[in-house]
Amino acid sequence: MLIAVILFSGFFATNIAIQGKAVYDHLFYPGSAALIFITVHIFLRRLVPRADLIIFPTAAALTSLGLVMIYRLQPNLAFEQLMWLCIGSALMLLVIIFIRKYEVLASYKYSLGLIALLLLASTMLFGKEINGAKLWLKIGPLSFQPSEISKILLVIFLAAFFAEKRELLSIPTHRLMGLPVPELKYFIPLLVMWGLSVLLMIFQKDLGSSLLFFGIFICMVYASTSRKSYVFVGLALFLVGAYLCYLGFSHVQIRVISWLNPFNPATIEKESYQIAQSLFAFSSGKIAGSGLGMGYPLLIPAVSTDFIFSAVGEELGLVGSVFVVILYLIFVSRGMKIGISARDDFGKCLAAGLTSIIALQSFIIMGGVTRLIPLTGITLPFMSYGGSSLVANFILTGLLLVISHRSLSMNPSSIREGAGRWTVR
Repeated sequence: MLIAVILFSGFFATNIAIQGKAVYDHLFYPGSAALIFITVHIFLRRLVPRADLIIFPTAAALTSLGLVMIYRLQPNLAFEQLMWLCIGSALMLLVIIFIRKYEVLASYKYSLGLIALLLLASTMLFGKEINGAKLWLKIGPLSFQPSEISKILLVIFLAAFFAEKRELLSIPTHRLMGLPVPELKYFIPLLVMWGLSVLLMIFQKDLGSSLLFFGIFICMVYASTSRKSYVFVGLALFLVGAYLCYLGFSHVQIRVISWLNPFNPATIEKESYQIAQSLFAFSSGKIAGSGLGMGYPLLIPAVSTDFIFSAVGEELGLVGSVFVVILYLIFVSRGMKIGISARDDFGKCLAAGLTSIIALQSFIIMGGVTRLIPLTGITLPFMSYGGSSLVANFILTGLLLVISHRSLSMNPSSIREGAGRWTVR
């Protein structure tokens, strides 16, 4: 019901504001989206009846609000986003059908990890630079971001690795700067991920992906070992790498300078124009917003992708912005609950890693457009325009649903006996 309200009221309000009347021809968009969500819900109740009942409706609500905002900002992109929604929903159902026993993914961890690295390397070598960042591969008329799929593959690899090495990583045998740490050789993955994040920062010219990948890794380390020392060491390494990149590369310096002083007369019409316009949008939105179709969010470049949260802040105000934040908090809390409820270490680590993708990505972009942290060029999950992002997020949601269903369908006696047999009812 909430999703239907968001879809139909949003489209009606936008049409009335822009055209002065309700245009019933455009009911195609909210009607089609509602039909997709209802169909997926029916299949989910059939395929994974024991799965979490909240996480998919939350994702659907965020996607619905994103579709409304995209239609308001760039109506010509709404149909494309609707098609990507259809594709993403279909792939989510295929994931649920063919990966019912998610444990098999751990057997292919090295292959999946290698594919993820190759996808990331492909953008460094063949990527197309858009808005200063090399994140895209272009094949004919199609463009996509390999990093959206690679982050899911890397999480699967890391979840399998940490599940296998959990006890070894949790037992400290040495001390580093006063902190208890295990054998040095177990820090190799940490150093590899640090190096990968620095390379992303250098070659892709993208602070967001760099912070996202390393942040996911740190979250999974802590989830699997519960050792704060890994977090402190990891954060220290990232800060050192970020500072060295700041000293050596101009594009990093520009992002930081724009963050520190977005209203500098020397940069406000160039480098800091986006963040300055974003702050103006939030300021003009106040508590209740100017109303859908009544603001000026199109003054912000890339508003339908990187800055869609700024458009929400201007036209739906603080109320709408808080509503979006609450939806993300609900999604993250349910994802973490799925991880806690999982009966095996791989499932726990996998759910924690997948959830951290949504948590960190939403924090990084919302923090960037509100000037809490330096601005980055990643999309807001489920809401921003973009096929690669939307498809990847629905695949991620499908994996969480599979883990949730399996954790409630396992035979507890098999767990106690260590027989390793699973029974799905």
